[in-house]
Amino acid sequence: MADQKEQAKGNQLNIEISEEVADGIYSNLAIITHSNSEFVLDFVRVMPGVPKAKVRSRILLTPQHAKRLMRALADNITKFESVHGTIGEIAEVPMHFGGPTAQA
Repeated sequence: MADQKEQAKGNQLNIEISEEVADGIYSNLAIITHSNSEFVLDFVRVMPGVPKAKVRSRILLTPQHAKRLMRALADNITKFESVHGTIGEIAEVPMHFGGPTAQA
């Protein structure tokens, strides 16, 4: 029994996060591309009336990590929906939010 506790303790990972990273980056568009050795996830913030958007964050993953992320996200969506109800979907991502066009 003590060996199992020691083994479990040895498998723990201490993860730290800086204040800047903890604040997060808002994204309302994700672009996913891949090669034979990696997946690239680009997170973008599209603003109403602005025809240009910048990638705010880029994450590179191995195919194995991408698959684990997909499964973890699916599991979390299932748990979320069991508490809050089904998340509605839209047919396509709106590229124009309506309202006035941005002017300087």
